[in-house]
Amino acid sequence: MWNTQFVVALVLVALAMTVATVFDRRCRRVTDPQGLPGRGMPLLDAAFLAGGPARAVDTALLRMEREGRVVVSRAHRVTVTDPAPRDPVETVLVTAVGGRAGRDLSVLRAAVPGSPEVQRIGDALAARGLLRRPDALRAAWRARRLVVVALLVTLVLGTVATVRWRPGPGVGAGVPPFLAFGALAVVAAVHLLVARPPKARITPAGERQLQLVRGSSPWQPRGLDRRHAALVGAFALDGPAALTASEDRPLREAFGGGAAVRPSLVKAGRSSRSSRSGSESDAGAVAASGAWCGSAGSSCGSSSSPGGSGGHSGGHSGGHSGGHSCGGSSHSGGGSSHSCGSSHSCGSSSSCGSSCGGGGCGS
Repeated sequence: MWNTQFVVALVLVALAMTVATVFDRRCRRVTDPQGLPGRGMPLLDAAFLAGGPARAVDTALLRMEREGRVVVSRAHRVTVTDPAPRDPVETVLVTAVGGRAGRDLSVLRAAVPGSPEVQRIGDALAARGLLRRPDALRAAWRARRLVVVALLVTLVLGTVATVRWRPGPGVGAGVPPFLAFGALAVVAAVHLLVARPPKARITPAGERQLQLVRGSSPWQPRGLDRRHAALVGAFALDGPAALTASEDRPLREAFGGGAAVRPSLVKAGRSSRSSRSGSESDAGAVAASGAWCGSAGSSCGSSSSPGGSGGHSGGHSGGHSGGHSCGGSSHSGGGSSHSCGSSHSCGSSSSCGSSCGGGGCGS
């Protein structure tokens, strides 16, 4: 009798849909909802939201350089002139630069984005609903695959039952099995279409926050000298493309130039609303993809790529395991384009110490 096969398919579909729904809600959950901070948002928080952990580290370096606390040579060598840090991210940078000999900029950009101090920024943004945790997104998409498997099993069982089916006497014996299996398959297919986890890490609230920060006039973050505030704020939002002055050309090249956002990142973070401007879409794209692992208890240095929850003053640690530093000083090379958060995925095969994993986690 095909009734037994139908019960098996029904149980599989019901369990798969339940698991997928639970994980989808979990990835959308906001643990610390707050109002949007608007243009009063902290500098490194805005940089992380607009460009991921690598942007936050670059912005901290640029702020220190503008204030004369570090020097970036034409050979892209970073030396510290004032070892007194202002926040945890600067503490990591000063420690990573080391002594008078300094450190190559590409090494800093490969190692520092994966530090717990940087990753806590992303955890705090996720806690208040501006970003989605990449580990939660990955779990939601994996759970969705269970529904696909259940759908395939239903189609196979339905096909086998239909081939073997022969009309006979008795109540319900004359009902073709493909009707019941087909209805169950339709339910699973509708669930796949309707209950689709989000692809972008940046949330609608995060997109609105970026719009508020951009505003109609240049953003000047708090706590910065007015001579440098507009430039540092523009860099936090737009990256090296904001360094348009001729005297800033060496620094722009050191930070990777003003190249456009990679298509895969744009796709990951683009809003479904077509009315977004190009610059806002690009900013959201990088925010959605940077090298932020953001998974509680995982080590970026061993199984995930660096990135995203750094020294946020909001006090949300996000449960990230402390003491793990992505990349480390063993990563010696790569040009300026090899900053953490720009190249590879946060998958389990990516190791920051060797390849400095980057975008697309959970998308």
